[in-house]
Amino acid sequence: MNKGESSLTSLISAFSRAYHSQFDTPKIFDDYLAKDLITEKEFNDIQTNMVQGIQFFNKEIAEKLNGNTEELLKWIVQIQLSPTPLARAAYCEKVLLNEVMLGLQQYVILGAGLDTFSFRHPELEHILEIFEIDHPATQQFKETRLNEAHFILPSNVHFVAMDFTKRFLHQTLINSGFDNNKTFFSLLGVSYYLTKEETSSLIEHLFANLPSGSSIVMDYADENLFKEKGLSNRVDNMVKMAAASGEPMKSCFTYEEMETMLEKSGLLIYEHLSPSNINELYFDNREDYLTAFETIHYVHAVKK
Repeated sequence: MNKGESSLTSLISAFSRAYHSQFDTPKIFDDYLAKDLITEKEFNDIQTNMVQGIQFFNKEIAEKLNGNTEELLKWIVQIQLSPTPLARAAYCEKVLLNEVMLGLQQYVILGAGLDTFSFRHPELEHILEIFEIDHPATQQFKETRLNEAHFILPSNVHFVAMDFTKRFLHQTLINSGFDNNKTFFSLLGVSYYLTKEETSSLIEHLFANLPSGSSIVMDYADENLFKEKGLSNRVDNMVKMAAASGEPMKSCFTYEEMETMLEKSGLLIYEHLSPSNINELYFDNREDYLTAFETIHYVHAVKK
């Protein structure tokens, strides 16, 4: 991953959150600060590139909405880009805030990108230590963006530069102020790009030295990832886009495989959300294009 690729991934994710916050109603997840971390030019460039790529996403929609740029963009963002990032962030933060109410003091974000949680929750500055782990290039990019937006990094936030997808360095986390107390991890939008063995090894390393009650929220693709076309071919499009970007999707799990992998590291599934569960929780009774993504599941697992 080079700096340009790292920045682009973070930007597109921030774009989808910013678009939702500004234009969609009702809100699934309101990241009202995301827009401050991307420039107006970047926002406009991403919009333009998405609309120009409509033929790739869906030729029928391209013809039906030809010339209606605003509706084309809405269709692409709501069908292809936003559903999973919005719903998984909403679910993860709901679980996290509940854990904080129960006394949690450490939160580790794996693949933090342009995450804004700490800025949206200043009331937690003296309650929760937050460790944002990501590729060094992404960390540098985020620090630059925070400075440009005149954001002051809260005292409870620690940036940890690490390519954890290659090797998780527990000592690097310790050196940043982490201790082996009860911890909550988020691992969102990552498992697809690792092999099953890499995901299993990562979970094992994360929880090896942590006490009972530590937990993780993660998303994963089920066994239909490489077979399911999805609404308007969006699952197939997602797999093709990942491959074209040089970061192919490598793994998918049955529920039983996920359960077995987590048990290997001493974790039990406390809650599991299937696509239909996610749709009911976050997308019910909407009048726009937003619906839960096929094949994507969320898990909250707790160490025994």
